[in-house]
Amino acid sequence: MNTDKMLGVLGGMGPLASAEFMRSLTLQTPALRDQDHLPAILVSDVRVPDRTAARLGTGPDPLPALLRGIRILEGAGCGAIAIPCNTAHGWFDAMQAATALPILHIVDAAAADLRAQGIASGCIGLMGTAGTLAMRLYQERLTNYEVITPDAAEMARLVTPAIEQVKANDLIGAYAPLAEMATRLHAQGAQAVVLGCTEIPLGIAAGPALPFPVVDTVAALARAALAWWREA
Repeated sequence: MNTDKMLGVLGGMGPLASAEFMRSLTLQTPALRDQDHLPAILVSDVRVPDRTAARLGTGPDPLPALLRGIRILEGAGCGAIAIPCNTAHGWFDAMQAATALPILHIVDAAAADLRAQGIASGCIGLMGTAGTLAMRLYQERLTNYEVITPDAAEMARLVTPAIEQVKANDLIGAYAPLAEMATRLHAQGAQAVVLGCTEIPLGIAAGPALPFPVVDTVAALARAALAWWREA
């Protein structure tokens, strides 16, 4: 490992997802002592305006707050940035243009996880916020997959309320609707279901494991960060 490298984590979107990212990063590191881990600084800035509201035109632009967090991480001496929030990647190009530090893209991390599970093409399901789905973050980047998503009624009844439950720390209550939606996508032909909101893996982990492949984007982004760290 390159001990001179330090990871910047731009979080707070939401705070529990950011904490889970740090936990996943730690647990996935082959370490015997503190000093064997990836040095990281987390900025958990819960003041960043809601990304979905901004994309749907009902809330303020989060970009200034995102750039504020990036400046903090730059000043701290970080060598790369991970953002454990899928919807925030709707501003990826603007953020990357504003910094010389590489920003690890969460969709690329999800794609690497799909390939690791032997799914390099075909049909996949995607669960995420209304903002992520509206921006087509996955469809635009994963061009070798057919991506199927919940319909408007399913978003309103199952996905959006469950994401809100996770944000309110009700992980157990979020499990059933999220598991139902993932199962619906699998029944429609999805070989795997991408949990494309960093709150969703937390809800899914609160109940029995699903009997088909899923992509935990929190864990996938942590693996991408570790891969960056291992580079010379």
